[in-house]
Amino acid sequence: MQQHRIRAFAQSVNRRQERQATERPNIVVFFVDDLGWQDMSEPFYTTKTAINEKFHTPHIESLAKDAVKFTNAYATPVCTPSRVSFLTGLNAAHHRVTNWTNPKANTPTDSKDELLNPPDWNINGLSPVPNIPHTVYATPFPSILKANGYYTIHIGKAHWGSAGTPGASPLNLGFMVNVAGHSAGHPQNYYGEQNYGNLPGKTSYQAVPDLMEYHGSSTFLTEALTQEALKALAEPIRRKEPFFLHFSNYAVHVPIQPDPRFVQRYLDRGLDSTEAAYASLVEGYDKSMGDIIQFLKDKGIYDNTVLIFLSDNGGLSLSPPRSGAAHTQNLPLKAGKGSLYEGGIRIPLLIKQASGHSGSSTSTPVMVEDLFPTILQMAKVKAYQLVQQEPDGKDLTSLLTGKNDESWNSRPLSGMSPINGLFPMVQVSISSPLYAKVTISYFTI
Repeated sequence: MQQHRIRAFAQSVNRRQERQATERPNIVVFFVDDLGWQDMSEPFYTTKTAINEKFHTPHIESLAKDAVKFTNAYATPVCTPSRVSFLTGLNAAHHRVTNWTNPKANTPTDSKDELLNPPDWNINGLSPVPNIPHTVYATPFPSILKANGYYTIHIGKAHWGSAGTPGASPLNLGFMVNVAGHSAGHPQNYYGEQNYGNLPGKTSYQAVPDLMEYHGSSTFLTEALTQEALKALAEPIRRKEPFFLHFSNYAVHVPIQPDPRFVQRYLDRGLDSTEAAYASLVEGYDKSMGDIIQFLKDKGIYDNTVLIFLSDNGGLSLSPPRSGAAHTQNLPLKAGKGSLYEGGIRIPLLIKQASGHSGSSTSTPVMVEDLFPTILQMAKVKAYQLVQQEPDGKDLTSLLTGKNDESWNSRPLSGMSPINGLFPMVQVSISSPLYAKVTISYFTI
């Protein structure tokens, strides 16, 4: 009798897990680092441009056919503020992580100035634990997903908190699996032959952790992280649990090192060595996306998986590290990464729903913090508690079904970035598919 009860209980648990996996979609976020609005063959402008033609990203093109394309999506000018907004739902003006964080704790990254003192901002990033100096104490949404039965995975770049603080490890932010995520914002090296920077006497904070099995091999960093993502996904699929994968490959952040698998294509097209190397990094990320999406299809779960693709800020526009005339890489937008002009804050964004997906486009202005309530809504998480204030982000699910009203277009988009002791507050209102009215006011705190 006891054995029958145990067997019946186990069958009940299995049925409940299968039902939950069916009712709640899997969620995969492809969070690219420093990818410009134009840096792919899929256009986010009204037409395909000469810059789009430089790149070969067939998997992004394919995803766009199943997704809603947001042509007026915005982030902050640099990475950490955008990534903290994504995880907390807060605008940078509220979480006050307004610049990229140094991997070494309590180390500002402000430019030096002879007249002005650096602003008082949260230089150590995000913390899920209170009373950590110079951090924003907040509840990250992966912890909410985890508490609601999601198997949560982080692969690649984290850069949410400085070393020695809780936010440095994705495991403290609600992720059950972490591969290669730590306090640094870029890789020391993309090459397995160089151990991704883990060399005796040469290792810095930027050396990529956790990939020892690939050390000494010819496996490019982008590919190593892709393989780790596929390994990690096998477990929740086996357990029939819904999963959240945050795939944040280090590409295409500097150093701009050529991916040997793809660089020749661009040299043959006549690109110089720098631009060919950059394009090869972009194609490498595109291949990663394609491999993961194909894996989902092979497992029969593509139609129950939300896919989100975005960048954390505008693309590089200085020479070096890119080549060519400065501030031409994001045209017709002005400037690039680090700038409060459109080229520094406009990002590509695609969202594929779990079911009923088809390609469409919207020019409605949105921001990176909107993904916080959107993901929780799509995961069907209705009740949760936050230690931070009410999120600034707005749920985008109505836009995914074509429901729009004037409140979206009249909504001010605010962003902040410290510049030599001043905080510019930027408010953006969209006046056309390309141009926005931008108001910038400066103040000190």
